[in-house]
Amino acid sequence: MSTLLKDIYSEEFYKAFGKQVKAVLPSFSSSRFSKKIQSPDWQQKELKDRMRHTADILHRELPADFTQAAKLLDKLTEQLNGFHFPNGSLALMFLPDYVERYGIDHFEEAVMLFEKITPITSCEFAVRPFLIRYPDAMLKRMIAWSKHDNHHVRRLASEGSRPRLPWAIALPAFKKDPRPALPLLENLRNDPSEYVRRSVANHLNDIAKDNPGIVLEVAHKWKGISLETDALIKHACRTLLKKGDTAILSLHGLDARHLEVSQLQHSHKLRMGESLTMEFTVSNKSKKPVLTRLEYALYFLRQNGQYGKKVFKISEKTIPGNSSIEVSRSHAFRPITTRVYYAGIQRLSIIVNGKETEPVEFRLIL
Repeated sequence: MSTLLKDIYSEEFYKAFGKQVKAVLPSFSSSRFSKKIQSPDWQQKELKDRMRHTADILHRELPADFTQAAKLLDKLTEQLNGFHFPNGSLALMFLPDYVERYGIDHFEEAVMLFEKITPITSCEFAVRPFLIRYPDAMLKRMIAWSKHDNHHVRRLASEGSRPRLPWAIALPAFKKDPRPALPLLENLRNDPSEYVRRSVANHLNDIAKDNPGIVLEVAHKWKGISLETDALIKHACRTLLKKGDTAILSLHGLDARHLEVSQLQHSHKLRMGESLTMEFTVSNKSKKPVLTRLEYALYFLRQNGQYGKKVFKISEKTIPGNSSIEVSRSHAFRPITTRVYYAGIQRLSIIVNGKETEPVEFRLIL
């Protein structure tokens, strides 16, 4: 059995899907559909290409008029609801892609389908062109979704309107001014589903990258409402916490005035595939316990000789008054797709409640 994600689009999947389509469209030919799917370059197509190709072939099999096709897709969605495909429902992501591409001129029919489809497979990418083209109408609908009975639909309201949703088109208007979307986040702040609350936290973290002051306002407003909301705020502020934003640190009771880092020991040279080790002491010079956020920063050497900083969290713990803790950590240097390593001097620093030590050096050998 293939372990490639793109192979969720298997012959078995198309046979199962074809049977479901035929149940609502008797003239549909599963064998003809599968044959059209198997284009000469099928094996070379990656996941997204296979998804888009499937949507295109489905478009040829459904009525060209989207309003007519939407009626069939509505019935198909009801047919698919509760049906379990061999490899899960991820392969059905071509359905929202179909609606996005062929329904963009039919707001009401398309948005109705998004609401029906998202409990089966997420529509968070597909709704974004509608937010750009129909900003007021789409936002109004998403605020209504934030009160929906189904937690998948409620999550779509938050996730689909994130200003910087990864791997999706950005929403420039919301990056500039995210306030129009705040009412739907307000509706979801105490959502019973952690799945939904985590989306709200990620949405706020997106906002923090362009409008940190707005997130600080929200955090002050929501803090103390409930334990769940406090956890949401903490996750939402993670980028600002890593940046050492003093206002956010203060909001979370993270004060560095009485904390001291000493006795730092670390690897001075390592090869690719090995781990950088570090050991240090953190002392609380105050008589009172201090909540302590421990992090370390790595300054990775870039091709141009400059350094790029990346912060990694170690833990959060309370250090009793007039006491110290010993901390040890290791960081593996292994090839990853999101970073290119360059041989030479790299730098390491320790961060305690936003206060950073002077960086020390170590050498990476490739």
